[in-house]
Amino acid sequence: MQTNLADFIKNTREGDEAEAILRACVHCGFCTATCPTYQLLGDELDGPRGRIYLIKQVLEGAPVTAKTQTHLDRCLTCRNCESTCPSGVQYGRLADIGRKVVEQRVQRPLLERVQRYVLKEALPRRWLMTPALRAGRLFRPLLSRDLQDKLPPAADAGLWPRREHARRMLVLDGCVQPGMAPNINAAAARVLDALGVRLLAAPKAGCCGALRYHMNDQDGGLDDMRRNVDAWWPYVSGEGGAPVEAIVMTASGCGVTVKEYGHLLAHDPAYADKARRISELTRDLCEVMPAFEQELARRMGGKVRERIAYHPPCTLQHGQQIRGKVEGLLRAAGVDVVLCADSHLCCGSAGTYSMLQPELSRQLRERKVANLEATGARAIVSANIGCLTHIQSGTELPVRHWIELVDQALAGP
Repeated sequence: MQTNLADFIKNTREGDEAEAILRACVHCGFCTATCPTYQLLGDELDGPRGRIYLIKQVLEGAPVTAKTQTHLDRCLTCRNCESTCPSGVQYGRLADIGRKVVEQRVQRPLLERVQRYVLKEALPRRWLMTPALRAGRLFRPLLSRDLQDKLPPAADAGLWPRREHARRMLVLDGCVQPGMAPNINAAAARVLDALGVRLLAAPKAGCCGALRYHMNDQDGGLDDMRRNVDAWWPYVSGEGGAPVEAIVMTASGCGVTVKEYGHLLAHDPAYADKARRISELTRDLCEVMPAFEQELARRMGGKVRERIAYHPPCTLQHGQQIRGKVEGLLRAAGVDVVLCADSHLCCGSAGTYSMLQPELSRQLRERKVANLEATGARAIVSANIGCLTHIQSGTELPVRHWIELVDQALAGP
């Protein structure tokens, strides 16, 4: 694709990156076939190829309109198009660059601005998010149906093991997950403890930065990333003890972002080297557990007797390009685990998307739930807190993180 960037972005770091991405696109349209919003709306501008053209026009200095912003807002950034693209177009990065420019040039309606401000300032702060969840549960009958869908019942995390082991790994607590599903990290800690690994959480680490960054507050998102680098560095560098061997992510949405710290902070001389090291150490939980596959198979064999449907999050299968590891691990442990039809498509959660684009999100959830239930499974597992919560609000089947299934099996008779 030929480009002629406008002076405001030409020869800048973001401009050079955008230009390289745009020039990689060959207009083939393969991406359109796998785009969830194009499937729903049938509009070229609501598919990756159309949005690439819109971003190209914006970066070349064309007038930016509310219509342009609407089409970009409707994108889930599921990155399914990246998995499909034969030319390796990094659509997710291009979308972030284009949205930032559009956000600076289009004034949103007041209520929309307020909503987005509250989401990006409240959700990343665990000290604010967790009490808000408790209050929401208390006044649940007074809330709208959409808000009720976002409030899972209170859950007990259980015990966090404190035994010392020679092997140590870090885990990101995050921002939303501790209040919504505190048992996920605790279950991971118990499973790894049983396998001879101590899982630690750095007290000063928080939101991975994805929430604010992808809502066009990119400076705020980068600040969140720097805070996590600072919180993790003593554990990574081995200050006061042996360095950790990995930074484990139990939410794939966080994992895909932390793996990009090295790229996103490459321009910051104070953080570039540290951020690159953090990204190198970051592993999704499903990348860590296969090393223990034989031991898990020995301990879990035959304990899970019901069929389980696995929903692979977009941030895992498209963002991190990790496929087959969760299913392979569970099958090796004797679990009858299946994928549903169109398992490559987004469930509609996509971070704050379900709150900002509720109708499209609901349609995608209905499709996903119908396909999951059609497998005949008695329970659903996934690997990202947003997917878990979103899918659970559309089905009576229990939905939980796959590590909780493993934890329960190991604890059982």
